[in-house]
Amino acid sequence: MTIDMTQFHQVFFEESFEGLGVMESGLLDMDPGAVEAEEINAIFRAAHSIKGGSSTFGFQDIADFTHIMETLLDEMRDGRRPVTGEALEVLLRSVDVLREMLTAVSGGGALDGALVLSQQRELEEILNGKNPAATADDGIDVCTEPAGPAVDGWHVVFRPLPNMMRTGNDPLRIIRELAELGELEVKGDISLLPGFENFDPEECHLSWDLRLRTAVERAEIEEIFSWVEDECELAIMPLPVDGPATFPDVDQGMESSDVTPPQSASFKATPPSPERRAGSDRRQSDRRVKERRTAGTAPANSIRVDTKKIDSLINIVGELVITQSMLSMLGENFRIEMLERLRAGLGQMERHTRELQESVMQIRMLPISFTFSRFPRMVHDLSVQMGKKIELKLTGENTELDKTVIEKIGDPLVHLVRNSLDHGIETPAERIAVGKPEIGTVELNACHKGGGIVIEIRDDGRGLDPDRILAKAIEKGIVKAEDRLSEQQIYELIFQAGFSMAERVSDISGRGVGMDVVRRNINELGGSIEIESQLGRGSAIIIRLPLTLAILDGQTIAVGSEVYIIPLISIIESIQVQPEMVNLVAGRGEIFKLREEYLPIIRLHEVFCIEGARATGPTEGLLVVVEGEGRRCGILVDELIGQQQVVIKSLEANYERVDGISGATILGDGSVALILDIPGIMRLANAGPELRLLQRTA
Repeated sequence: MTIDMTQFHQVFFEESFEGLGVMESGLLDMDPGAVEAEEINAIFRAAHSIKGGSSTFGFQDIADFTHIMETLLDEMRDGRRPVTGEALEVLLRSVDVLREMLTAVSGGGALDGALVLSQQRELEEILNGKNPAATADDGIDVCTEPAGPAVDGWHVVFRPLPNMMRTGNDPLRIIRELAELGELEVKGDISLLPGFENFDPEECHLSWDLRLRTAVERAEIEEIFSWVEDECELAIMPLPVDGPATFPDVDQGMESSDVTPPQSASFKATPPSPERRAGSDRRQSDRRVKERRTAGTAPANSIRVDTKKIDSLINIVGELVITQSMLSMLGENFRIEMLERLRAGLGQMERHTRELQESVMQIRMLPISFTFSRFPRMVHDLSVQMGKKIELKLTGENTELDKTVIEKIGDPLVHLVRNSLDHGIETPAERIAVGKPEIGTVELNACHKGGGIVIEIRDDGRGLDPDRILAKAIEKGIVKAEDRLSEQQIYELIFQAGFSMAERVSDISGRGVGMDVVRRNINELGGSIEIESQLGRGSAIIIRLPLTLAILDGQTIAVGSEVYIIPLISIIESIQVQPEMVNLVAGRGEIFKLREEYLPIIRLHEVFCIEGARATGPTEGLLVVVEGEGRRCGILVDELIGQQQVVIKSLEANYERVDGISGATILGDGSVALILDIPGIMRLANAGPELRLLQRTA
């Protein structure tokens, strides 16, 4: 039976990317000259797992690259090589390249082969340039001085441990790879094979005596066996030219002395012939073609779930089955005196359904550490690039939110943290000059609050200068000089498209592109963003997000015969206005005064051309005061029906995109209600009736 190994690729990629995270965080936390054994052991184990898995699934280029990293780490953990800052930086860059290699083979895009080759050479230079005299490593003799008779190839004794095949490794595949290097003679030993009654097909009880007659370097042999070195007994010995052509007798099995290379064995490799090199190049090319073919199919999305969450889900389903059985029995012989039992059963069904919903949503919840984990490395690299000293503090990494939210919040957070590093934190000299410690601080905090999650990016840098922001906004024509804006409104100008305070363009920030996109992305998640700042003391960006995008807390409203849902997170308050509160302003339409602030009025029945609306004027209905993308307005509706949780259904996936609508839901009576997109409604209202008509007919 042939096993399709591609079915395990997704698990391998997930574990490999987790391993890269372990390696990166470990290297960032490591101080040269003061390294604890467990720190470097954890990094080594992660590299070793990636190497073994890569070889198992045929990603040999990744395995070869990781093997060099592993060798360097092995020498560090054994004390044969000091841990230097230079070596740590090279390893960090190698982690980046390894991540790109894994992304490429998992279907995430093309790979820069020149970058991989350059980084591999850098690793080899560090390894070879500082490597002491070669010694025996992992049970394989390494000697650079020629001694003894001339050699004609290699004698390999290969004895897999019984559990090798349980890890997905195939000894015959190794032998076939060895045969690609040249003429190979193989003799197997079956003396340890158990009787049929004790035979386990998942265990390996065979061993092999191999003679490879070809002029290849020892390293090529070692690479083939490198990914099973912990799962076998192995000896690689030079094969003298005048040695015996026959195999030693291994029919009775190999004693431990047979698999230990003689201490006097030595070998100086003969350079491979051009034909040998061409064959090796062809095999490398074949491997790359195979990897590209594998990368053509992107792995399916998946999520790891704690078994406690699964157990809770199973228990709730069991309770539901019991309740359903009870209701079925009541329905078979229902009598009026059973009404109370029916009501109790329905109430029980409602409780179990709500618990089931919460349990299922918990399965989609992941800690925000999945997003936060990228920032220590980013802060490290950018602080070096900018010549600043910056400490990153992370709190609340275990705060959980929906997987979809985590995936979409990553890029906005990256932009905000980069802004804090570039615009917020001063250089050490500037900080000392104003009496601050030379090391700046950036904090990333996450916590649950009010049924949602709050993420804060705080720094103790220079803060925002409202006068400079206002002057720049006037210069760009975003506001007029006569406009009277509060400090908070001035901060909001940062989110205007094309606004930038940078005096020079860099690869970090300053192109005037980004903050408006950040706000739009956060609003699309149903969240909000605001700024707090003190000049000379620092700034804070506060993001509020829903826990999940699948379920929404909404306010049900009615306009004529239509029912809509307004997300509660967008609602500030609902009021009934008096005639004296409403004014008509030329060029702006109707506005109303709310606590010294004038807000525009949007008549929803006019935006969506709804006939039969009872409230045709602002004083005839209710105004729902909402906020979106930093702007506020009042939406005129007939009545408020009530608040409820609704399950969001994609309108674009099931129908088509509709301006002003973010999705739909099915109400309890089976009817469909549309969920309003508040920023979209504002844009539609500002477009005017003619443009709205064109958008509908387009």
